[in-house]
Amino acid sequence: MDQAHAEEILKKVIAIPTVNDNEKEVADYLASLFAPYEDQGVTIEELAYSPGRSNLIVTIGEGETTLGFSGHQDVVDPGDLADWDTDPFVPTIKEGRLIGRGASDMKSGLAAVVCAMLAMLEEKKVPGKIKLIATVGEESGEYGAAQVTDAGLADDLSALVIAEPTDGMRQICYTSKGVVDYHVTSKGIAAHSSRPHEGEDAIAHLLEFANEVQARLARLDKKDPVLGKLTSLITLIKGGEQINSVPSQAELSGNIRTIPGYTNQVIFDVIDGLIAELNAKPGYQLSVDYIYPEEPMPGDAHSPLVQPLQKVGLEVFGHTLTPVGGTGASDGSEFVRAKGDYPIVMVGPGSDSQHQPNEWVSLAAYHQAIAFYQQFANEFFGK
Repeated sequence: MDQAHAEEILKKVIAIPTVNDNEKEVADYLASLFAPYEDQGVTIEELAYSPGRSNLIVTIGEGETTLGFSGHQDVVDPGDLADWDTDPFVPTIKEGRLIGRGASDMKSGLAAVVCAMLAMLEEKKVPGKIKLIATVGEESGEYGAAQVTDAGLADDLSALVIAEPTDGMRQICYTSKGVVDYHVTSKGIAAHSSRPHEGEDAIAHLLEFANEVQARLARLDKKDPVLGKLTSLITLIKGGEQINSVPSQAELSGNIRTIPGYTNQVIFDVIDGLIAELNAKPGYQLSVDYIYPEEPMPGDAHSPLVQPLQKVGLEVFGHTLTPVGGTGASDGSEFVRAKGDYPIVMVGPGSDSQHQPNEWVSLAAYHQAIAFYQQFANEFFGK
């Protein structure tokens, strides 16, 4: 595949606005690129999440071993357009950089994987069975990857490379923290503040929960050698109606970053247990909701996937890719639930501009990433 065609593909996917929606347009476009090769045994499947939103699964090659490549099709909101030098959905090239929303996170990674697979098909040199999984909704809760996993479409993988940006492809992220976002509501009884005994203070009950949940979570003090300790924050809190009334309602939200030493069920047990204890007291009415909890992604820096990635990285980029852990959740946190027991890593092009105005990717790095993924596939299958 020539560089002009590869850049055209990247521009096209960036030009499609997919701010937590509209991924089907990207899926349809990518599917159309693979459609001419169906006579080579290519299979194309779209898994609808909701109207206008589709995951894409494309399989090329054959064999008992399956190498997976994955990337998400959605992007974060561009924010205040006045902060952008160009329209975020009109890809613009300046000084060797392609600028646009998703250029770094992570449409350049997704497009590079697609281009690598298309190049193999064009050259009729597909080294083995390779599956592309392009997901919806990663930025909002990894629910596309969850759907694909629940459908069993990731069960047959032998290894999975997620093309998330990793410091200009200088790193391989092989393990990462999970996340538990939760929302607690406290209901009380309103009363005049001069007669507080006639009411139930929803804020006081909620603060009791907040103090105690932090204390209990602090007892989960295992330390992962790479990811460190579990962390917990109360990040949002509001309540009450006016200054001279006993508050009848209050809410808080918390964010917990988990480590492989504790499954999310351990966290649920702590929070649910505390809620039950408090609700056993007279006048307490607390409830909790969990928002897209993600399991931590375990990994091994010495897994059979890391070494060949480092070998190819040295050949393509001239530097060694460093194995690291990540503090943020990704689609990998959902794929770990698949039935197959296989290594998952993240390595992809990009810059430190993700989620920022004027997000960009180096075109030279993008083209190198295409070569990297194609060469790694050959190395993986021993070709």
